[in-house]
Amino acid sequence: MQDAQSPEFAANPADCNCLAIRQAARQVTQLYDGHLAAAGLRSTQYSILSRIARLGPLPINKLADAMVMDRTTMGRALRPLERDRLVAMGPSKDDGRVRTIRLTPSGEKRLALARTLWLKAQEEFEAGYGASAAAGLRWALGRVVEAV
Repeated sequence: MQDAQSPEFAANPADCNCLAIRQAARQVTQLYDGHLAAAGLRSTQYSILSRIARLGPLPINKLADAMVMDRTTMGRALRPLERDRLVAMGPSKDDGRVRTIRLTPSGEKRLALARTLWLKAQEEFEAGYGASAAAGLRWALGRVVEAV
């Protein structure tokens, strides 16, 4: 009888959903990071700035939820953006106990510069993967986020 420690029992890495998603995410992140480097941003930072621009000032917890990140990870991700004065944190207008994050004018300018670089990364990805397939992939990954 095989036990869970035997080599014959080991799962085939090609069968692991987590591994496949993580490998793809690393590959795509490298592509986008390469383009966004000219704006001094990483893909995660661009995503955070974009989300704030779309949603407007919001509490850090709501931003973390929107980005599917935990609060602690979001706090760490915001530090360099705050240090570089691309975002500012302050008390909420509605509740002074709640810290709200907003884009600064410098953040808006950096985001505008990065947007053209992001579009080039988008185009490069879709040229290699296919625009229709990329749309289907985004839809499928959205389902993953909702299901897990």
